[in-house]
Amino acid sequence: MLVKKVLVKAGSHNRDDCPARVEIDLPEGGRSAKLLDRNSSKEIQCQLDVIGGGKARLSWIENMPRGQDKEYELHTSPDQVANVVALRERADEIDIIIKGGLFTTYHFSKSLARPFLHPVIGAHGKPVTRGFPMIRDDPREVKDHPHHRSIWIAHGDVNGVDNWSEEKGHGGTVHRGFLVKRSGPVLSEIVALGDWVSPTNQKVLSEKTTIRAYNTSEDLRIMDVDIELEPVTANVTFGDTKEGGMISVRVASSMDVERGGLIQNSFGGINESETWGKRAHWCDYSGTVEGDHVGIAAFDHNLNFRHPTYWHVRDYGLMTANPFGTSYFTGDPDNKGTHVLLTKSRLAFRYRILVHKGDATEGKVAERYIDYVYPPLVTVS
Repeated sequence: MLVKKVLVKAGSHNRDDCPARVEIDLPEGGRSAKLLDRNSSKEIQCQLDVIGGGKARLSWIENMPRGQDKEYELHTSPDQVANVVALRERADEIDIIIKGGLFTTYHFSKSLARPFLHPVIGAHGKPVTRGFPMIRDDPREVKDHPHHRSIWIAHGDVNGVDNWSEEKGHGGTVHRGFLVKRSGPVLSEIVALGDWVSPTNQKVLSEKTTIRAYNTSEDLRIMDVDIELEPVTANVTFGDTKEGGMISVRVASSMDVERGGLIQNSFGGINESETWGKRAHWCDYSGTVEGDHVGIAAFDHNLNFRHPTYWHVRDYGLMTANPFGTSYFTGDPDNKGTHVLLTKSRLAFRYRILVHKGDATEGKVAERYIDYVYPPLVTVS
């Protein structure tokens, strides 16, 4: 059994339901781990994952007030532990289950225009994203834009090809397989591989997308989506268009601003008139679903390309992070957002999806954005 000391510093921010992690040398024979608070002797649920290169990733959910330090003892063990955040596989689908309840499902059939996540279940067990077009007979939902599939990754001008819509002649993203499928006591993780293809099925980009979902409290769900894009054989041009988003969300129709919902961003912008085409660190959409007030936010990591990103966000329920459509967003046709991705180079994006109660204020979205970009400082000795 390996014993190490883990020191955590909250810094200047309260940490509530905050995912924390640190890399350590891979312990010999260690398959699971536990953290013991050296002051209270309380055991903190944690997870030990092999990540290669003789290293392991230690993850847990931290709760501590600003200015506080915590010291844990890390104990490793060869024993298996229960998978609180589990994966359930079916043909062309993987469910992410948290504490026995469905959080979301990753759909990756090759018959789809591109993979997507649906449903996305939040506080009170309510779906915060639209079911259409996957569910076509719900009279409560608006049935426009059938390519708006809950949560997805796409762009409308890739070497001149539309990989955003599902109209005639569109491009697509074809699932190729998985590098990682992992369950655990703190998080689940899938690493999916895909190809962005032309209408004639010519490979243009390779995509590696990592999705992690965490074992947080019942009123909060956190999912990280990391994306890496790499040209297959030649340079790839991302064109200047508002029709796209490296992370896109279509909220449940009852949450639309047009039905009483609310859009908020990190600069205090409210609804489409103050958030569409504006740059922001995060954007949040909240409203009522079956009588309960819920919300969903998307965080743009501070290391992302052209951070803070521009947002293509609409009162009718769309929220998408788009760093390329600058001529549309600024109203200046000379301010092109076109970007050429060279061969043998990569374009990486990191986003966090936060599903919460209430609006951005009640959901503490601003505070939880800080947890994402400036997490607690962790050292191991």
